[in-house]
Amino acid sequence: MITKEELLAKAKKPAEDAMKMHPFYRGKIEVSPKGIIRDFQDFAIWYTPGVAEPCKAIKANKELVYEYTNKWNTVAVVTDGTRVLGLGDIGPEAGMPVMEGKSMLFKYLGGVDAFPICLDTKDPEEIIKAVKWLEPSFGGINLEDIEQPKCFYLLERLREEMEIPVWHDDQQGTAAVTLAGLINALKVVGKGLEDVRIALIGAGAANICTARMIIAAGATPGNIIMCDSKGTLHRGRTELKDTHKEKWEMCVKTNADGIEGGIPEAMEGADVVIALSKSGPDTLKKEWISGMAKDAIVFVCANPIPEIWPWEAKEAGARVVATGRSDFPNQVNNSLGFPGIFRGALDVRAKTITDEMCIAAAMELAKCAEDKGIHEEYLLPTMDEWEVYPREAVAVGLKAIEQGVARVKLSKDELYEKASGIIKRSRGMTQLLMREGVIPQPPAGV
Repeated sequence: MITKEELLAKAKKPAEDAMKMHPFYRGKIEVSPKGIIRDFQDFAIWYTPGVAEPCKAIKANKELVYEYTNKWNTVAVVTDGTRVLGLGDIGPEAGMPVMEGKSMLFKYLGGVDAFPICLDTKDPEEIIKAVKWLEPSFGGINLEDIEQPKCFYLLERLREEMEIPVWHDDQQGTAAVTLAGLINALKVVGKGLEDVRIALIGAGAANICTARMIIAAGATPGNIIMCDSKGTLHRGRTELKDTHKEKWEMCVKTNADGIEGGIPEAMEGADVVIALSKSGPDTLKKEWISGMAKDAIVFVCANPIPEIWPWEAKEAGARVVATGRSDFPNQVNNSLGFPGIFRGALDVRAKTITDEMCIAAAMELAKCAEDKGIHEEYLLPTMDEWEVYPREAVAVGLKAIEQGVARVKLSKDELYEKASGIIKRSRGMTQLLMREGVIPQPPAGV
């Protein structure tokens, strides 16, 4: 068995390599030409004087911007740098490496041209104004690493006031992938979503949205017990009424038995625990897992160290364990969600990304794993299973069409052909640039 020291050393290696790779490449993304340049005469087509004609056409019909420009395939990755990874409020400049990394994943996994937009303001009204100003240039907005409760307000306002999809990956992305993993975990242990008791440890943006999504997918609200740093959420937590309306919503909607206390009380007798809280390994105790129901499902997704080591959770009686790390089975990874979900939304020119579109993506993600044969150590696909992303895109696109939020209607086959072609092109282009040395090999030892 791998020792704790070996695991910690392995966990530190990416950070060490990152400090070599980032200054070597000086960024992870760049802009490159997409149209043909046979000779300099082509600039008369792409720029002046030829470009005036598509400009006039778009002025007459704004929807043509999707046909004549790359708006149809672009997403702005927007942050104010107030909650970056587990680092907290580090500012917009320090958030840039994360937003560039997100943009890189968008491109390679989903074929989406994404750009980091780091805003030098924490004022929610200023952020709303800035994002709305960006609408003519982008096909979608990915909000990222923004503190709560502000992130809830921003998402709600921007979804209401914009005509392009606005999404917060820390909320909707985490919730969608968690739901996919939960669907398959319940199949492995033979329990129904509507019947199980679920403890949610941590009441941040991710777990609140996860609660909403699993309820929308069929979980019984009263069977959910959520716990924040001060204890379980219940109707007696009236101090949350005016300051944290999303938490108060959970106080009213969940915990039908009015269970009070802390994490042990929330977990007692639970079939499922989903922890998105403080990095471990001792945030959750073995004895608390031992007090859960038979065939317990344990999702411990804090990074870099889960709330409890997976082998300790298993020793305590958990049957299925998932984490946020790639070096353990069952990684709950947002990168399985947002590239395919945005691919589908962009391909039908969706006006928004609804909760139902996220649930459709989660169900298809779960089906992708099920088609290969799920078991206790394989609940979700991994990022290298590229076919997951066009399948998600199709599910999202079809749901958008069904709900009437799509500007373009395509068949299932058309959606799959379009998404898979774009994704294959993106992956192939990156691999070609590496083979040709245009993207140089990294420094020695990385």
